[in-house]
Amino acid sequence: MKKITGIMGAMPEEISAILAFLEDKRQITVAGRVYHTGRINGREVVAVVSGVGKVSAAHTAAALVYKFGVGEIVFTGSAGAISDDLKIGDIVLGKRFIQHDIDENFLLARDAAVPMLGGTFLEAPPANLRHAEKSINKLIADKAFAYKSDKLDITAPKLLIGDIASGDSFFATQAQKDNLLRKLPTILCVEMEGAAVAQVCYENKLPFTIIRTISDTADHSSPVSFFYFVENVVSKYSVQIIKSFFA
Repeated sequence: MKKITGIMGAMPEEISAILAFLEDKRQITVAGRVYHTGRINGREVVAVVSGVGKVSAAHTAAALVYKFGVGEIVFTGSAGAISDDLKIGDIVLGKRFIQHDIDENFLLARDAAVPMLGGTFLEAPPANLRHAEKSINKLIADKAFAYKSDKLDITAPKLLIGDIASGDSFFATQAQKDNLLRKLPTILCVEMEGAAVAQVCYENKLPFTIIRTISDTADHSSPVSFFYFVENVVSKYSVQIIKSFFA
C-alpha cells in the first residue's frame, strides 16, 4: 500500500499554488474543510488549508490521520523571525517544537510543555529532517528559485534548522520577542500551528516535516511585511518547496 502524504498550510495563500500543481485533483469536504486529493510526481497526497492557530491545525491533522489515512504530514507556511540570524525570505526547517503560550507556572511545576506527554520539546524524525534539508538546499542552490524583492530586502535566501515555537498570538513588538527569548533562548522563529501538528503526529507515531518561510521579523514592522509577504511571496516559496520535497 502506497504511503499518502498530507500537505497542510494555515492560510489559502500558503498552499494555493500547490493545489494548482496537483494532478488528478478531487475535493472532499470534512467538517467544513476542503481536502484536495491528488498526486505530485506520482505520489498520493491530500492537501488542505487548516486555518490559523493550534486548535485548527490539530483538528485538520487529526482528520488527515483518521479520515484519509496519511502516513506522514508536511506543513509549509510563514513564520516570524525570532533569531537575529534570520531575514525575511529565509527558510527554517523545524527540528524541535514547543508551545510557547502554555502557562509558565505549569512549565515550572511540571517541567513539561507537551500536555500528558512529558518533556518540553517534540522532535522531528531525523530521516525527515535529512530529506527536507537536502531538498531545500538543492532548491536554494537553483538559480531559477531565487526570488528577489526590493520591498522586503529578499536577495539570497538561506536555510536554518532548529527550534520553532508555536502559540495563538501574532508577534508584533520587540517586547514579545525579548520575553520569548528569555524563556526559550534557542527559538529561531514563531508561528501558530507547528507544535500542534507535531503533537498529533507524535501521538499517532507518524513522521512529519514542518518548513517555515520567514515573512516578518516579529516586531513593530511585522503587520506590514507579513501581509505583503502572504499576498505576494509565500505561494511562490511553498510550491517550490513542495516540488523539491517530492522530486
